[in-house]
Amino acid sequence: MKKKESGFTLIELLIVIAIIGILAAIAIPNLLNAVQRGKQKRTMSDMRAIATGIEAYAVDNNYYPTAASCATYAYVAAPAAIDDTSWAQLSPTYIANPPKRDAWDNNYGYVRDAPGNNYLVTSAGRDRTFSPNPVTACGTTTDFNDDIAYSDGQFIQYPQGPQH
Repeated sequence: MKKKESGFTLIELLIVIAIIGILAAIAIPNLLNAVQRGKQKRTMSDMRAIATGIEAYAVDNNYYPTAASCATYAYVAAPAAIDDTSWAQLSPTYIANPPKRDAWDNNYGYVRDAPGNNYLVTSAGRDRTFSPNPVTACGTTTDFNDDIAYSDGQFIQYPQGPQH
């Protein structure tokens, strides 16, 4: 008698590969979206931490601090990307190790008004470019490329809902 050979047929293997391909086509975009959303949330958390340090500094000094690269900007100007030496006025008294880069590895932007009464902290988002003036673009965003802006104790532009 001939012994029956066991194993998978070519059709069975192709069906399994097709099913795995369909599942991957569904799962990968959702995974990438979740990664970007996580970067947004980390950036927002870091911006809150920076703002807490800024607010504590303002309580002691009656004005908001300047960052090394943006001491003379008016509040309505576009924020300048701060460099790694910025926040010397905040560290270590008001915040031990202030975050200098967002989740996309961009430097945060910072600007304050001339008298030091208002401030704006921004993240450029995934596209790594700051909007010309995020103060006029208030509200929610649905694009990972949009800036995230935090001003005077609250987010004025932030992600909400499905993102793309």
